[in-house]
Amino acid sequence: MHKASAAPTSRGSGAGGGGPAARLAVSAAATDGVAMSNAAFFEWLDERRREQPQRVRRVPFSELKGWGFDQATGDLRHRSGRFFTVHGLRVRSDFGPVPEWEQPIIDQPEFGILGIAVREIDGVLHLLMQAKSEPGNVNGVQLSPTIQATKSNYSRVHGGSAVAYLDSFYRPAPGSVLADSLQSEQGTWFHRKRNRNMVVEVGPEVEAGEDFCWLTLGQVNALLGFDNLVNMDSRTVLACLPDWQPPADGGAPAVSLHGDAEVRSWLTQRRVEHEVTTTRLPLNDVAGWQRWDDRVEHERGLFFSVIGVDVSSGRREVPAWTQPLLLPSGVGLSGLLLRYVAGVPHVLLRARVEPGLIDVAELGPTVQLTPGNYAHLPAEDQPPFQRELLEGGAGKPLFDSVLSEEGGRFHHAECRYVITEVEDDVLETLETGDGPRACAAEFRWTSVTQLDELLRYGGQLNVQARTLVAALRSVR
Repeated sequence: MHKASAAPTSRGSGAGGGGPAARLAVSAAATDGVAMSNAAFFEWLDERRREQPQRVRRVPFSELKGWGFDQATGDLRHRSGRFFTVHGLRVRSDFGPVPEWEQPIIDQPEFGILGIAVREIDGVLHLLMQAKSEPGNVNGVQLSPTIQATKSNYSRVHGGSAVAYLDSFYRPAPGSVLADSLQSEQGTWFHRKRNRNMVVEVGPEVEAGEDFCWLTLGQVNALLGFDNLVNMDSRTVLACLPDWQPPADGGAPAVSLHGDAEVRSWLTQRRVEHEVTTTRLPLNDVAGWQRWDDRVEHERGLFFSVIGVDVSSGRREVPAWTQPLLLPSGVGLSGLLLRYVAGVPHVLLRARVEPGLIDVAELGPTVQLTPGNYAHLPAEDQPPFQRELLEGGAGKPLFDSVLSEEGGRFHHAECRYVITEVEDDVLETLETGDGPRACAAEFRWTSVTQLDELLRYGGQLNVQARTLVAALRSVR
């Protein structure tokens, strides 16, 4: 176990003083740690990777234990009826260049818990992070939240061991919750999937187990810049933290290009005006997709495929199992353009329609795509602002890392996350809606303070945008 050099202070006190934002600011400033130095962290991580050997091999569907294709529908499901199902979906949408298509999708109709425990050590808030191996990770062990579990996991449908620290989140103590909201996951791969994102403060009786460590917010922020280190579940919870960064002018209210009510009204309008219908289909009937002994894939090899894997791991609730995973066709790209308006940073968000979202649309990044999936489309159907994001015009790059998506459902799913600062004149046509930017109504400049307000509630920012919010806070 990793302990501080001195006894932790009681909950809510300490050097940060004041409210959560002030205390988080003190933690964010502690970039070389308090309970554990940066050098000690990387030694610990190397040790955890040695102690968590994981073997993952692709297998034909016939070797999946407890999983099978329904004889009537072809849907891929677990015999318990729990975990998740892969079925078909027909989509009709006026968003994007393709008005109608069919696809497989993951249906997991239960809430999971993604939670980070925090506590004060030597007067500084620390986050309890976990070194966790996931079968779909490109590198085995990544840094995950304190708890990362579906209801099937924490109710122990698999017959394995109990989930550590569950009680702190399942029934949090009064006054201990810093963040708590239901947030969506990938709306193109999941059907109406949401998880409870939580940050809960705990007392000195909670210590770091063998695969856990206490890190300051400053340390975790720095680790976001490393490829494939901080996992998706950690990033979405980090985004839900209250913004700890004060206005640049020392306390005056930030000026936003569009008011809070206007931003909310605009998103509501996009949800109402877009026409999206989805119909569940038997997996057997999904047009354009083929099932083989070891995969379900698109006839052109685009988008993704569904595969089976056999897993053995020494540090999971169950030491060995088999399961399906979704394998993307390439590395994704998600990015934000940032500009300053009256000295206040704003990011360009797009109201994105995705078939698996509950409320039709959520606010997504400026750019969100897998480039190879658009290569066959003409130039006028390419998503806008890719050039501005990657070249920056007269601006500058602020963040650029390749990060993994959820390793419990996706196999080697990676996305390049980019934040680029641009000058005002780069995007003049967006303000007027003239010229080639016919989709100007889909975009809004949103101040960083408005992001904080939007993230207090679920269903506003999609999972890619939440990763970029966490990244933006780490470099501001």
